[in-house]
Amino acid sequence: MSGKVRVAIVGSGPAGLSAAARATALGMSHVLIEKTDHLSDTIFKYQKGKHVMATPSNLVLRSDLDFDAGKREAILATWDEQVAAGKVNVLLNGEVTAITGEKGAFTIALKGREPVEAETVVLAIGTQGNPNLLRLPGAELPHLQYQLDDPGEYFDEHITVIGSGDAGIENALGLAADPAQRNVVTILNRGTDFARAKGANVKLLNEAAADGRMIIRLETSPAEVKAGELVLDTRDGQETIRCDRIIARTGSKPPRAFVEACGVTFASEQPDAFPQLSPSFETSKPGIHVIGALAGYPLIKHCMNQGYDVIEFLNGNTSLKPADEPILAEKFAGLPGRRSVDQWLELFRANIVILNELSPLQMRELMLDSRVHAHDAGEVIFVRNDQGSSMFAIAEGSVLVEVSAEDPSITVPIGQGSIFGEVGLISGRRRGATIRAAEPTLSMELSRTAALKLMATAPSAARAVNRVFIERQLLQIFGSGLTAEDVAELVDAAAVEDIRAGKVVIQEGAGDKDIFLVRRGSMIVEKDIGGHPVFLSYLPAGSYFGEMAVIDGSKRTATVKAAIKSEVVRFPGEMFTALLDRKPRLREKALADMAGRREVNQFIESRKDSFGGAVDYYSRTAQFLVDNGIGEATDVLLIDEMLCVGCDNCEKACADSHDGLSRLDREAGRTYAHLHVPTSCRHCEHPHCMADCPPNAIKRGPDGEVFIDDTCIGCGNCQRNCPYGVIRMDAKPPKKPGLLSWMLFGAGPGPGEASYSWRKKKAEASGAEQAKLAIKCDMCSGIKGGPACVRACPTGAAIRVSPERFLSVARLVEDTD
Repeated sequence: MSGKVRVAIVGSGPAGLSAAARATALGMSHVLIEKTDHLSDTIFKYQKGKHVMATPSNLVLRSDLDFDAGKREAILATWDEQVAAGKVNVLLNGEVTAITGEKGAFTIALKGREPVEAETVVLAIGTQGNPNLLRLPGAELPHLQYQLDDPGEYFDEHITVIGSGDAGIENALGLAADPAQRNVVTILNRGTDFARAKGANVKLLNEAAADGRMIIRLETSPAEVKAGELVLDTRDGQETIRCDRIIARTGSKPPRAFVEACGVTFASEQPDAFPQLSPSFETSKPGIHVIGALAGYPLIKHCMNQGYDVIEFLNGNTSLKPADEPILAEKFAGLPGRRSVDQWLELFRANIVILNELSPLQMRELMLDSRVHAHDAGEVIFVRNDQGSSMFAIAEGSVLVEVSAEDPSITVPIGQGSIFGEVGLISGRRRGATIRAAEPTLSMELSRTAALKLMATAPSAARAVNRVFIERQLLQIFGSGLTAEDVAELVDAAAVEDIRAGKVVIQEGAGDKDIFLVRRGSMIVEKDIGGHPVFLSYLPAGSYFGEMAVIDGSKRTATVKAAIKSEVVRFPGEMFTALLDRKPRLREKALADMAGRREVNQFIESRKDSFGGAVDYYSRTAQFLVDNGIGEATDVLLIDEMLCVGCDNCEKACADSHDGLSRLDREAGRTYAHLHVPTSCRHCEHPHCMADCPPNAIKRGPDGEVFIDDTCIGCGNCQRNCPYGVIRMDAKPPKKPGLLSWMLFGAGPGPGEASYSWRKKKAEASGAEQAKLAIKCDMCSGIKGGPACVRACPTGAAIRVSPERFLSVARLVEDTD
């Protein structure tokens, strides 16, 4: 190509096309370089027939090209037509191998072609060409692919889609769209939220699952690829499923080596970091600009606006503001002080630790999904037991946490730059404390969706949030007057590890010295007696273990393994020892905890001569409890069948306490010896039912009860996600006549749950709508006296068990046998 151009645009995706179209409209000399033989390879590689969204809907589109939501084929045809009509200078089959030179005199080397000379360069190359490859055994097998071109090509296959972002969801939906193809489609999500995906896509996915066209596997990740099979790590252990084809859509990373070779600096050394950019998209290399997905801003409408804007900046339009400026200006209007949008964004980015490494573009996108607040000194931000799943970050000022419900004067400060409300974000629990502003304070409130998306897409933010979680867990568990400064070194050295169900974390007899904190899930502690593993105890989330070997220098006295898929934090033993040396009160607490655990060990040791009898029986009983979901319960109903007389008073009382619908099935469930686990909610530490509840209708109460409020829309997601079958979908029944009316006049169906036929007949007579809603045990929240099932049991057979009582229940079964 002869002659130097004003700007060379590399990449013809939405950002590059929009930039080239704007350069054409301004009469700016340019060239649009595309390495393939067609325009917009990003959209071109979408699956056939894909519906392309135009979000955010409230953002104005700035571009000389048209774009609205529609089919992939229609959008490509429109752009091809407009590019041709506008006479955009396009160079196809131009693979760039290097960019050298300085601002005003760049040379762009092309594979097999003459180089291009340009004054400035705009990189719009995206990230799609660098997919994250699966790193697991069998990943080289031919039925694993990273691209889906045409979902209509596949028939009668068991297909697993790995990846919970928009690309994975859209691929899964395309493969399951036509029932005539008879595909069995499964999508895996290692978490419980589809944080990376658009809300509309998640809604379509849930609808497909409800219709039986899709299988959603939450808390599941691939472990090994085999011919015709896929081994999965699930919350309950490994499982092998039939799998004829795997579509892996696990994201992509910037082509860092190439970009850095151009002289561009990235925001950090983390592999997922983005280039450092100025507000005009210029990189650390003067004259080279970056736009689009490579800038960390992947939505099509955003990309097209950036393409337009970068050319305007190069043309001297320094007063141009981004298209989202009016939206953000309105958001900041209520804050004190006269600052521009850019100044506000920089203040929040610089002052809040979790946002420090975000680019101005990422800050703008995050702020669109967040709220900002100005609090007066003493103003209450939220109250203990309030419902709420958002997270707050302090940009200026500080807050006080009222740690005592009885004495509001007992407080702990949280200062500028930190976060609070993270417990509601992670677990869905009600607010654990009242928080008020200690002084005039500016805060940023991130919705659950925005916070989870931030953590999923910005590694620096995830690391910062993770550090705060670990620090506060340490302070909460160990207490003893510790401060954040006391545990800083320990927190810095901590490592978070995912542990699959059944995996051993500590092996009895081993000589390692690290200690562990159960961050999520639960652990089983076992001791080898006579060559058999004997259950010692259960460790719920929030427990710590491994300190005995650290404190007294002994070898491990027991084996600890994951009861379900869990997450632990590992701390170096030598650092914990140094902390104990500095903090005598902490050592006293650790020694007291050790004494309790040694007591359990001594109990088992004292019965070892009768192993094969009582100890073995006890161990198997305890293991049965864990295997039946008590390993993640906070409150579970158990029935001693030696005392149960089958009167069904428990079910009747449950129904009479809950609008005539029982939340309990006494006869269902499993039994070991005379200990029965009926079908009733376990109120899990991390409730599976909370995942993908569109109206956020499932909450946790102040006493740990998991309940469904009246905003339920009856989608059934909770029923499908519950692994224990304790949620039912049913219509709210008509009001029954009272007990006296039934006794004296025979009115109504009598005590307990009304039959379906009676409910249906009464509903039809009244013309009531029979919409089904989700129904589950709420531990009789708000009912005086506690759970009705326990109160109504005439023999004391029904008991409610918390994790602290698991061991005593197992001993009780042993002693009464």
